[in-house]
Amino acid sequence: QVQLVESGGGLVQAGGSLRLSCAASGRSFSSYTMGWFRQAPGKEREFVIAVSWRGGTIYLADFVKGRFTISRDNAKELVYLEMNSLKPEDTAVYYCAATTTSFATLKIDDYASWGQGTQVTVSS
Repeated sequence: QVQLVESGGGLVQAGGSLRLSCAASGRSFSSYTMGWFRQAPGKEREFVIAVSWRGGTIYLADFVKGRFTISRDNAKELVYLEMNSLKPEDTAVYYCAATTTSFATLKIDDYASWGQGTQVTVSS
Protein backbone atom coordinates (compact mmCIF):
# COMPACT_ATOMS: atom_id res chain seq x y z
CA GLN A 1 0.00 0.00 0.00
CA VAL A 2 0.93 3.62 -0.31
CA GLN A 3 1.09 6.07 2.60
CA LEU A 4 -0.57 9.44 2.13
CA VAL A 5 -0.21 12.77 3.93
CA GLU A 6 -2.38 15.76 3.10
CA SER A 7 -1.48 19.41 3.66
CA GLY A 8 -2.62 22.86 2.66
CA GLY A 9 -5.93 23.13 4.47
CA GLY A 10 -6.94 26.22 6.39
CA LEU A 11 -9.42 29.02 6.78
CA VAL A 12 -10.45 31.02 3.72
CA GLN A 13 -13.20 33.47 2.91
CA ALA A 14 -15.96 32.61 0.49
CA GLY A 15 -14.80 33.15 -3.06
CA GLY A 16 -11.21 32.42 -2.15
CA SER A 17 -8.87 29.64 -3.19
CA LEU A 18 -6.81 26.92 -1.60
CA ARG A 19 -4.48 24.27 -2.92
CA LEU A 20 -4.27 20.98 -1.11
CA SER A 21 -1.34 18.66 -1.54
CA CYS A 22 -1.09 14.94 -0.94
CA ALA A 23 2.35 13.45 -0.54
CA ALA A 24 2.65 9.74 -1.18
CA SER A 25 5.28 7.29 -0.13
CA GLY A 26 5.56 3.62 -0.75
CA ARG A 27 5.56 1.48 -3.78
CA SER A 28 4.60 2.33 -7.33
CA PHE A 29 2.81 5.62 -6.77
CA SER A 30 2.50 6.15 -10.51
CA SER A 31 0.35 3.04 -10.80
CA TYR A 32 -2.34 4.32 -8.43
CA THR A 33 -5.44 6.21 -9.32
CA MET A 34 -5.73 9.06 -6.84
CA GLY A 35 -8.85 10.64 -5.44
CA TRP A 36 -10.00 13.34 -3.07
CA PHE A 37 -12.96 12.93 -0.78
CA ARG A 38 -14.43 15.17 1.88
CA GLN A 39 -16.48 14.81 5.01
CA ALA A 40 -18.46 17.60 6.61
CA PRO A 41 -19.61 17.41 10.25
CA GLY A 42 -22.57 15.07 10.59
CA LYS A 43 -22.36 13.94 6.98
CA GLU A 44 -21.00 10.93 5.18
CA ARG A 45 -17.72 11.05 3.36
CA GLU A 46 -18.31 12.01 -0.26
CA PHE A 47 -16.38 11.83 -3.48
CA VAL A 48 -14.89 15.05 -4.85
CA ILE A 49 -12.54 14.28 -7.72
CA ALA A 50 -10.16 11.62 -9.00
CA VAL A 51 -7.42 11.24 -11.57
CA SER A 52 -6.24 8.02 -13.19
CA TRP A 53 -2.70 6.79 -12.82
CA ARG A 54 -1.55 8.36 -16.06
CA GLY A 55 -3.50 11.54 -15.43
CA GLY A 56 -5.49 11.00 -18.58
CA THR A 57 -8.88 10.49 -17.02
CA ILE A 58 -10.46 12.76 -14.46
CA TYR A 59 -13.78 12.20 -12.80
CA LEU A 60 -15.37 14.91 -10.71
CA ALA A 61 -18.50 15.49 -8.75
CA ASP A 62 -21.06 17.90 -10.17
CA PHE A 63 -20.74 20.30 -7.27
CA VAL A 64 -17.08 21.03 -8.06
CA LYS A 65 -17.27 21.36 -11.82
CA GLY A 66 -15.70 24.60 -12.93
CA ARG A 67 -14.21 25.23 -9.49
CA PHE A 68 -11.89 22.37 -8.49
CA THR A 69 -9.13 20.71 -10.46
CA ILE A 70 -6.88 17.77 -9.73
CA SER A 71 -3.36 17.17 -10.95
CA ARG A 72 -0.54 14.82 -10.18
CA ASP A 73 3.23 14.78 -10.41
CA ASN A 74 4.30 11.17 -10.52
CA ALA A 75 7.99 12.04 -10.34
CA LYS A 76 7.46 13.90 -7.06
CA GLU A 77 4.73 11.53 -5.85
CA LEU A 78 2.35 14.39 -5.26
CA VAL A 79 -1.32 14.98 -5.99
CA TYR A 80 -2.87 18.42 -5.87
CA LEU A 81 -6.40 19.66 -5.41
CA GLU A 82 -6.82 23.22 -6.59
CA MET A 83 -9.99 24.75 -5.18
CA ASN A 84 -11.34 28.06 -6.45
CA SER A 85 -14.52 30.02 -5.83
CA LEU A 86 -14.88 28.32 -2.48
CA LYS A 87 -18.25 28.31 -0.76
CA PRO A 88 -19.14 27.83 2.90
CA GLU A 89 -20.67 24.47 1.96
CA ASP A 90 -17.21 23.32 0.90
CA THR A 91 -16.20 23.31 4.56
CA ALA A 92 -15.07 19.78 5.42
CA VAL A 93 -12.14 17.56 6.17
CA TYR A 94 -10.56 16.67 2.85
CA TYR A 95 -8.99 13.26 2.39
CA CYS A 96 -6.58 11.98 -0.21
CA ALA A 97 -7.01 8.35 -1.23
CA ALA A 98 -5.37 5.83 -3.52
CA THR A 99 -6.69 2.88 -5.46
CA THR A 100 -5.16 0.34 -7.78
CA THR A 101 -8.20 0.65 -10.05
CA SER A 102 -6.87 1.77 -13.41
CA PHE A 103 -9.63 4.27 -14.09
CA ALA A 104 -10.81 7.27 -12.09
CA THR A 105 -13.48 5.94 -9.76
CA LEU A 106 -15.87 7.63 -7.35
CA LYS A 107 -16.57 4.53 -5.29
CA ILE A 108 -15.22 4.99 -1.78
CA ASP A 109 -14.83 1.24 -1.33
CA ASP A 110 -12.42 1.11 -4.27
CA TYR A 111 -9.85 3.09 -2.29
CA ALA A 112 -7.63 1.11 0.05
CA SER A 113 -5.19 3.81 1.19
CA TRP A 114 -6.23 7.01 2.94
CA GLY A 115 -4.52 10.03 4.43
CA GLN A 116 -5.37 11.53 7.79
CA GLY A 117 -7.26 14.45 6.28
CA THR A 118 -6.83 18.21 6.28
CA GLN A 119 -9.44 20.71 7.46
CA VAL A 120 -10.81 23.28 5.04
CA THR A 121 -13.04 25.98 6.49
CA VAL A 122 -14.75 28.54 4.29
CA SER A 123 -16.23 31.54 6.04
CA SER A 124 -19.14 33.51 4.64
